[in-house]
Amino acid sequence: MICLGIETSCDETSVAFVEDAVKIKANLISSQVEIHSEYGGVVPEIASRKHLENINILIDQALQQSAISWNQVNLISVTKGPGLVGALLVGAAAAKSLAAALNLPLVGVNHLVAHVYANFLEHSELEFPFIALVVSGGHTCLVKMREHFSWETLGTTRDDAAGEAFDKVARILSLGYPGGPIIDKLAAKGDPKKIRFPRSYLESNSLDFSFSGLKTAVMNAQKRGEFKNFSIEDTAASFQEAVVDPLVEKTKRAISNTGIKQVLLAGGVACNTRLREKLKQASQELNFSLYYPSPKFCTDNAAMIACAASFLYQKGVQEELTMDVIPQLEGFLS
Repeated sequence: MICLGIETSCDETSVAFVEDAVKIKANLISSQVEIHSEYGGVVPEIASRKHLENINILIDQALQQSAISWNQVNLISVTKGPGLVGALLVGAAAAKSLAAALNLPLVGVNHLVAHVYANFLEHSELEFPFIALVVSGGHTCLVKMREHFSWETLGTTRDDAAGEAFDKVARILSLGYPGGPIIDKLAAKGDPKKIRFPRSYLESNSLDFSFSGLKTAVMNAQKRGEFKNFSIEDTAASFQEAVVDPLVEKTKRAISNTGIKQVLLAGGVACNTRLREKLKQASQELNFSLYYPSPKFCTDNAAMIACAASFLYQKGVQEELTMDVIPQLEGFLS
């Protein structure tokens, strides 16, 4: 079964062809980072217009790269949420048009679920059950998965997501956009113990996350000029450590509470080298298996959309051509 995946939830236009859920025939991504960096963040209207410019070009290029013809395609899939409404509508319009013209089934995919399924593209040995730590620009959560699309949310963010905290602090420190990769690179040359930023662990048994207080602490310290005596590398490393520590600690709690010994890391922040390093250390201490995608599959891409959609279709899920996009789509049940 060959599935076409389309992803336009934010500022990457991506098109992929995936065979039998996990075999990637093409996975093209057109990033808008350069365009939005001068604004310090994603401008929704600009993102939507760039998706309109890029989507048909990428579909044609993906067809050529994969050497697939339309009569070989069995399924059309697209991100239906969460994301920017204008951006989502571009992808949905393209997917619906193709599904109607080719008389093919359509599957809409929850973007967060797809991030978890990016692991299936590279780890054929995965077996249920497992815990997934999803860390992205808009979401941070821990979920338990017993079988395909059988989710239980263990913890979620109460305010800012981890990726959002990276971007906002990078803006506070005038480092540029996107903040995560910039801070990660600077932190590699810094001392994470130089500045003691607050960590929010919430209640003793809580698996929820909170990064708003950390962001505020950095902002106030910057206003008071407290970073003048520290290098930007030490500041970045110390902030990054304050983000990573609760992520790792809550994951360890989830393992202790559930007894599940497999952990999947997913989302854009899954690229963070310090998070991977500390989770690896934890996996050795607690004897659990840790999986994460290659960096190219951590950020937004259409291969993960097609992968998740293929498994959904196998379970009998299919959308009508009247499918709505859901910008505020929450959780893992949709």
